[in-house]
Amino acid sequence: MQLNKLNIVAIGGGHGLGKVLSTLSSMGNKLTGIVTTTDNGGSTGKLRKRSSSIAWGDLRNCLTELVDKDSIGSKLFNLRFDGNDDLSGHNLGNLILYGLGEVQSRPLDSIDLVRRILGVRTKVFPMSETPTDLIAFYPEGRSRVGEISVDEMSIMPKNLLLAPLVKSIAPCIKAINNADLIILGPGSFLTSIIPPLLVRDISNAIANRKGHCVFIDNVVLENSPAAKLTLDEKLNWIEANIGCLPIDSVICQDPSVLSSKINVICCDLAHQKNPHHHDKKKLIDALEACVIGLKTDVIAKEVKTEKQTLA
Repeated sequence: MQLNKLNIVAIGGGHGLGKVLSTLSSMGNKLTGIVTTTDNGGSTGKLRKRSSSIAWGDLRNCLTELVDKDSIGSKLFNLRFDGNDDLSGHNLGNLILYGLGEVQSRPLDSIDLVRRILGVRTKVFPMSETPTDLIAFYPEGRSRVGEISVDEMSIMPKNLLLAPLVKSIAPCIKAINNADLIILGPGSFLTSIIPPLLVRDISNAIANRKGHCVFIDNVVLENSPAAKLTLDEKLNWIEANIGCLPIDSVICQDPSVLSSKINVICCDLAHQKNPHHHDKKKLIDALEACVIGLKTDVIAKEVKTEKQTLA
């Protein structure tokens, strides 16, 4: 059972999901990315303040990770304006997607149009087509609103919510239902990985998955309160907030990491020249190891079923 023979769904936001999609881009339409759309910082934040829209920045980043870095399309969509005028800090790709969102009937139409322009075969979906924001609650009840504010918290929030509550789209749920392998992360725990799980039909679909769900941890500690948590504390936090633990195994960099809850694959994942990023070849090898475990699980289930039938 090899990766290129599987239907794979990768879920998350920011640069982490983009790197996973880039790593697996040769899979084409057997790969689906489901992107967090709650960002409220930078160019995306400015556009969201101008009028209500989903966060386009992470979607743009994931799309451009799926094309040749030296192509005109990549350079165009990654162009960032500097200076002191109204365009300063804006990314051209974000502006194009935002503009398309203003004239298209739905965000998915805008994304599909950009996919055709860039020649991207991999399916890329927003976690929801409805704008929403993160709200984090302190243990004593105070709250903070927005991704930027959440990552700046000094302690771990008791829970996270989306406001307003939103639904996902049918293609996302279909992809999860058909997935042989579901990948969560890497990325910011609270602001990239958790938001899609707060969309109830996504978390329900993963909870009822037929495929194997793997969480890829960051290669270095992130700059957020989640950095203080052990792996099991992260898993317990997910279970308390989502109502289930939709993860079967974890891939991580630190060989000292242990879990009393699920299987952990520890291996060197860091890029030699950029140790803050995952190395593509190492990540594929780790996912292949996860798939070997998945195959073993499938065989064990088949043997158990056969024995029950014979009994």
